[in-house]
Amino acid sequence: MLFDLRSRGRRHTVRVIYLFLALVMAGGLVLVGVGTGSSGGLLNAFTNGGSGGGGGSQFADQVLHKAIKATEKNPQSASNWSSLLVARLSAADSGSNYNSTTGVYSASGKKQLQQGAVAWQHYLKVRGNRPALGDSSLLGNASIAASVYQKLGQWGGAASAWEYAATTQPSGSSSALKPFECLAFASYAGKDTNKGDLAAAQAVKLTPKLQRLTLSSTFKQVKSSASSAQEALIQEC
Repeated sequence: MLFDLRSRGRRHTVRVIYLFLALVMAGGLVLVGVGTGSSGGLLNAFTNGGSGGGGGSQFADQVLHKAIKATEKNPQSASNWSSLLVARLSAADSGSNYNSTTGVYSASGKKQLQQGAVAWQHYLKVRGNRPALGDSSLLGNASIAASVYQKLGQWGGAASAWEYAATTQPSGSSSALKPFECLAFASYAGKDTNKGDLAAAQAVKLTPKLQRLTLSSTFKQVKSSASSAQEALIQEC
């Protein structure tokens, strides 16, 4: 089945599917050409003005080009930086930038990821670096940014992004469980045990009672081994 994520190749396929959907949703205005001073957008990216297609890599490049142009035209738009963040990750996962067999990014793929992290920082700056309860846009972008940092092995950046994701959820809400769980893993991966302990405590509190012992045991194990925490973060988040 497609959603059996035990296979590296299947996990990557699922990630690409969700990334494509994120491209459509997060970059809506940019992709249809609104506010960019150009025509075409998403539909034109598929048709390439009537010329022959170049596959997913060409599509990702076209979307990235439009997203870059949008931020250049209006750098004060959080939506534009959000679209660029998604486009950078999509480009990193496309073509020769990523080997789906080995799970390794090329130098150019890593550069796209690094630029994605820059886009995330611009997004936060435009927003005033403020967390926002119930902000689904911030939640989505924070999750994408966390993925970027995780692929770069920058665990502190991943923890910061997951912290933003956690702040979007109401206190005590079950929807906050995954962000706090991932925040704990990322913090332990970066050897920030204090933040990891706080996040782990919140995650356990939000976990159904019958599952709390198992989760507590998992946190105890990864806390003692940064490499185990890194693996758990990549597998679970």
